[in-house]
Amino acid sequence: MKRMWRRCLLTGMLVWLAATPASAFVAYVSNEKGNTVTVIDTSSWTVTKTIKVGQRPRGIEFSRDGKFVMVAVGDDDTIQVIDTKTQEIVDTLPSGPDPELFTQDAAGKTMYVANENDNTVTVIDLEKRARIGDIQVGVEPEGMTISPDGRILINTSETTNMAHFIDTSTRQIVANVLVDSRPRFAQFKRDGSELWVSSEIGGTVSIIDPVKREVTGKITFEIPGLRNEAIQPVGIGMTKDGKTAFIALGPANRVAVVDGTSHKVLKYLLVGQRVWHMDFTPDEKYLLVTNGVSNDVSVIDVAAQKVIKTIQVGELPWGITIAQP
Repeated sequence: MKRMWRRCLLTGMLVWLAATPASAFVAYVSNEKGNTVTVIDTSSWTVTKTIKVGQRPRGIEFSRDGKFVMVAVGDDDTIQVIDTKTQEIVDTLPSGPDPELFTQDAAGKTMYVANENDNTVTVIDLEKRARIGDIQVGVEPEGMTISPDGRILINTSETTNMAHFIDTSTRQIVANVLVDSRPRFAQFKRDGSELWVSSEIGGTVSIIDPVKREVTGKITFEIPGLRNEAIQPVGIGMTKDGKTAFIALGPANRVAVVDGTSHKVLKYLLVGQRVWHMDFTPDEKYLLVTNGVSNDVSVIDVAAQKVIKTIQVGELPWGITIAQP
């Protein structure tokens, strides 16, 4: 009887473990036209709340301590701060006109914001909630990322068609790298060996050597039945080991899966309409991508490299952020 009881108990525990998600994370999606942020529970893939925010929310990111979600509301010229416990707006941060994308240093003490309408990057002290400087860059700045060692800030300017290398200690531009037309997003490999920059109108992703500060290669895309003009790279998601990258191709309604070493396109995943930005769950089991025209989020199984779920969100979803451990 004891053996049977233990066997039943063990069987019951295994069934329970199999039915319980290994990890549950919370995703926040900025809806550019809806002026809302959608909250998604990744254990059930359901919307749990819709938060009303300012006008034209786009760039969105967790604070480094995970206590807040910050969202750039472009038409209000500010960054709004959402408390993750109450899921309500509790503060605002100063920025320049029409903030779009932003990034933070590793310590979460400094934020850098691309202001599309005045060709500057605003520097914000997050502890003091104060604007402490501005950096003049190219025309229509958007993409923002920081090197793994924190020494170099990258900003891409859509009209100037450049990736600007900015020294974070002096806040001066130390190099300008010309890329293809309308660069939208930039991301370093975690080891700092490469910088990837997507060019929406150029239809390419430039691979840049961060030391030499020059383009060493380009990723191009070909999808049967689609004109080249419809293939517009925007968001980039790269696994922590740098072996696999996912590129959102805008109105092509596909995400390209790219080998991070050879830079070869491995396959295309059909998602929703006008795929824009993306983020991984912290365990990298799933990648969530925003689809602006179909007003939904596609869930990609990273290991299987296939779309497994679609979640309806607000109007014109743009950015997404998922809590990091």
